[in-house]
Amino acid sequence: MKNKFLFLGIAAALFIACESDDTSDIVINDNSVTTTNNNSGGETPGETTVNLNGLYTADLTLDSAIEYIVTGPVLMASGTTLTIPAGMTVKAEPIGVNAYIAIQQGARINAVGTSSNPIVLTSNATSPSSGDWGGLVLCGRAPINSTPDGSEDIATSEVGALAFGGNTPTDNSGNVEYVRIEYAGGAIDGNAELNGLSVYGVGTGTTIDFVQIFEGSDDGFEFFGGTVSASHLVVVNAEDDSIDWTEGFIGTLTDVYVQHGTAHDKAFECDGYNTDFSNEGGYFSAPTVTNVTIVGDGTDDDDEAIRLRAGTQGTFTNVVINNYAEGFDLDGDAGDNPTGQGVLDDLLNIVDVTFNNVTVTLKNDTGAVFNEADVISGVGNGTGTDIATWGAGWTVGID
Repeated sequence: MKNKFLFLGIAAALFIACESDDTSDIVINDNSVTTTNNNSGGETPGETTVNLNGLYTADLTLDSAIEYIVTGPVLMASGTTLTIPAGMTVKAEPIGVNAYIAIQQGARINAVGTSSNPIVLTSNATSPSSGDWGGLVLCGRAPINSTPDGSEDIATSEVGALAFGGNTPTDNSGNVEYVRIEYAGGAIDGNAELNGLSVYGVGTGTTIDFVQIFEGSDDGFEFFGGTVSASHLVVVNAEDDSIDWTEGFIGTLTDVYVQHGTAHDKAFECDGYNTDFSNEGGYFSAPTVTNVTIVGDGTDDDDEAIRLRAGTQGTFTNVVINNYAEGFDLDGDAGDNPTGQGVLDDLLNIVDVTFNNVTVTLKNDTGAVFNEADVISGVGNGTGTDIATWGAGWTVGID
């Protein structure tokens, strides 16, 4: 999760890092960045298929009568809006992280489907598979703790060097509702990854509601700081973590359903800050997470449902965990990663949780001394989320 600071000299449409850390710049080859774009997506009369790639400096409204193929990075510049009609399917060429859709700082997306007409972002492969393309990226101006607290300084994304972060908690990156993102994610290396939905410094003015990530190669949703509230999130068969947060994420997650396939990592991997960088802001991630159901694959592979580390704080309420070796795994130390101290200070809490076929309910690797009752209350009271009701009609692959 390496990021780089950008202090000065940020152009409005293309972002260039001015200071480097120990990680080399990630360069995505895109020979189409000079594409001329317009409100209709660049199509001409009579066209039935249009390729999307490059930098869009005007609003882009997709036409449901046309098939759109993402053939490279699609970069929406500040001041523009990408509009995708309900019921539309947008496909991406299966070229891994070289094809993705990015809503840059100051831009917005208006992708609002319905339960009967969801928007689908998927692979153009004949036989699609995880990691075919890079997914959807949102970049906002909300605070992150990898920059000084309250600072206007920004960082850059793991892929594409897209700027994110700032001091606008209410920043608005648009609306993503009833959207299914399929076969996305992937990595250049261990420190440069894209997810199904990558949420970089996104503010409370943004709507993320009724979104599914299906068959992703990396994380399902990853929140890099920010303040956004997201709800009705579904992750099925993510090959890495289903829900991931870092860099001081302090938003809310409500009604979350996670279902693991054969290849997977954690259901939740939760970092207080980016340990590959630093906690310049001096605070930790502390989201509120409510109504969660996690379904493991039921195999004996020492898997963990929820890993809390690097000083993360927050509150989990109404959780059901099925079929795991470990329910909650807390990692930390007495130094820069005070996860255990958060328990002692009542800043990390788990309320009303039900464990079904879970071998170890809580593992404490923080170095702090506390009992399970100090962090978990209401065992057996969790009912989880009602995926059968709110997930009907627009989700796929749910057992």
